[in-house]
Amino acid sequence: MIETSNIREHMEVVGSDGGHVGRVDHVLGDQIELTKLDIGSGLKHHLIPVSWVDDIDGDTVRLSLTKDAAKQAWTTKQ
Repeated sequence: MIETSNIREHMEVVGSDGGHVGRVDHVLGDQIELTKLDIGSGLKHHLIPVSWVDDIDGDTVRLSLTKDAAKQAWTTKQ
């Protein structure tokens, strides 16, 4: 199980395929909020569940989904 305290601000989030998903803004309970100023985010915060995290390696959060699958399934914070 992933310890959310190991997920820190500005860590890169990548899909299982190594594709860039975003950067961590902060953790909100069981959700990771990605920075809205990241390339391709459309200036909106996106949320992904911590349950998608497969591994934390240095400054990288690796997901169990591919980049495209994560971007299709993330939610947008209003």
